[in-house]
Amino acid sequence: MKISLDWLNDYVEITESAEQVADRLSDLGFPCEGMEIFDNDTVIDIEVTSNRGDCLGHIGVARELAAATGQELKIPAVELNESEKDIGELVEVEIAEPDLCGRYTARVIEGITVGISPEWMAKRLEAIGVRSVNNVVDATNYALIETGQPPHAFDYGKLSKGQIIVRRAEKGEKIVSIDGTERVLDSEMLIIADGRGPVAIAGVMGGLDTEVSDTTKTVLLEDAHFDPVSIRNTSRKLALVSEASFRFERIVDIESIDRASRRTAQLITQVAGGKVVMGVVDVYPRKWQSRKVSLRFSRLKKLMGIEIPVEKVINVLSSLGFEPEVKGGDILCSVPSWRNDISREVDLIEEAARHYGYNRVPVEERIRIKAVPVDKRQRFCEKIGNYLNGCGFYETITVTFDSQNAIELFTDSKDKQILRVRDVSRKSDNILRLSLLPSLMNVLKTNANAKNLPCRIFEIADVYIPLQKQDGNLPQENTMLSMVSSEDFRYLRGAIEGMVRRINPDVEILFKQTEMSWARSGAKILVNGEVFGSAGVVSQKVQDELDIKNVSPAAAEIDFEKLLALEKGPVEVKPIAKFPAIVRDLSIIIGEQVRWADIVQAVNKVDCTELEDIHFTDIYRGKGIPDGQKSLTLSLVFRDEEGTLTHQTVDEFEQKIVNSLKHKTKAELRTV
Repeated sequence: MKISLDWLNDYVEITESAEQVADRLSDLGFPCEGMEIFDNDTVIDIEVTSNRGDCLGHIGVARELAAATGQELKIPAVELNESEKDIGELVEVEIAEPDLCGRYTARVIEGITVGISPEWMAKRLEAIGVRSVNNVVDATNYALIETGQPPHAFDYGKLSKGQIIVRRAEKGEKIVSIDGTERVLDSEMLIIADGRGPVAIAGVMGGLDTEVSDTTKTVLLEDAHFDPVSIRNTSRKLALVSEASFRFERIVDIESIDRASRRTAQLITQVAGGKVVMGVVDVYPRKWQSRKVSLRFSRLKKLMGIEIPVEKVINVLSSLGFEPEVKGGDILCSVPSWRNDISREVDLIEEAARHYGYNRVPVEERIRIKAVPVDKRQRFCEKIGNYLNGCGFYETITVTFDSQNAIELFTDSKDKQILRVRDVSRKSDNILRLSLLPSLMNVLKTNANAKNLPCRIFEIADVYIPLQKQDGNLPQENTMLSMVSSEDFRYLRGAIEGMVRRINPDVEILFKQTEMSWARSGAKILVNGEVFGSAGVVSQKVQDELDIKNVSPAAAEIDFEKLLALEKGPVEVKPIAKFPAIVRDLSIIIGEQVRWADIVQAVNKVDCTELEDIHFTDIYRGKGIPDGQKSLTLSLVFRDEEGTLTHQTVDEFEQKIVNSLKHKTKAELRTV
């Protein structure tokens, strides 16, 4: 934003050089981007951050300088030359969208003469890069640059019965803007209309049909407050940026609108003559409510690391309009209406620090860093990650949001109040995720399309489970471990079993078959009888919805907190066995409905302390195997801690196991 020092001097006495003023503004958070001389004036181009809409006018910048230098802020007095007519007889204002238009004021000025602006006004506008148009338009531009509040002047004679309606445009409605371009509007755009149709794009630009011209004798002066998001969306859709839209997007002061309107009317009558019709039409559906924010001296010192004199803090906050009151060890402030960026204690601390001077914060040559060990949770995450890396799984970090379709594919979200964000940049993927699986499946899809297979991935992150009845409460935030593999389900299951036993080798882990909406074959993951999560083979329906081809992925989701609680202390180790093991492979024919868990249970029914382990080896269906049955090969590992086993002894153990399998699962030994 360009600041004229000659103009700025109207509101605060400038006692420093232009370079010193630029340096001071930079220290206050408004960096100087350039400086130039215009006649006898100096123009400083400063950067104003998007949260400081109050400084997009000379008065706002003057307020900052006055607070920094101790000078008095001088606000121009407003006196209007009013006629005896009643404004209510000339103008009618209706706000149909109070959510998008918080306040609308209208004044009427009669008897003006449109012509060339006086030299002093045209010169000041030209200095900051604003082209002079005519005295009425220049007066509105002057008021905008002075106050930061964008006004707009309509030719009253071109409005239908002085009627103003603030409403959404109808889809397909058109308006020719002041720049001569026809704009096609949609129902998301806010417009100013009369009884016949649109006369302005609210907060962005007026219409050509109602602009002030050489024949204008009466103007209707608009000053309003519009929703910043609505203005930004409209401006972007129409590729139309104006000085007005730039300010409305950064929030104008809703409480100062009437004063800004009076000031604009004063300037118009000053340069174009005429009289202001008595009164104002001021539609203000929801009054602004002042808010209080407190500042603790102890917090100020802790955050800044230095002691700032209390008197200095109070003086700064007073000069910025916060009306501070000291209560014990706190300062209670009333946030002025023009400071929409102030809502927390830390915001007040920033104000004090800016004006006290960041350069007063001491700089030490040495930085002292205290090394602390990682906490239990971090260490556990690393342990899980290292193990899964060893199993060939890669960790991913995905976005926290999902689409409605993805949520419905993997979770039962019906009758639950899911949490969405209203950010316009997320019109589809705007739901805080209930599961990590949709994100991981999309990662799998990307890898599968790139022929980067096999693909094994996992993620440890939070999900947000909506409550059945929220009653204003936020969703329950849970940390989950989710895994997806492009390979056979057995690979995923093996990784999960190994991970759980790595955490605690003494637990019993079981996969119990169950129905799941996203899996064609699913199971609950039980650890010591408690449900820890679920796993399954992704159904064809889900694959089709996500357009995943040529793979049959398996997926699992486990409660991370339960895994963390499962962790055991130091693991006891035992020496490597002194005596060799004997491994026997059994190929059995069993019914399709028989599960691996049933086989393990049948084997463990045999009282055999020498049986060290049971391994799944292979499964076969095809030639030589009757329909409805399958051939399964398992390995049995036998070892005696006291001596070397003989094959005769192992034969006896094996026979007992075969008999148990026949009795429990109706298994038959497969012979060639």
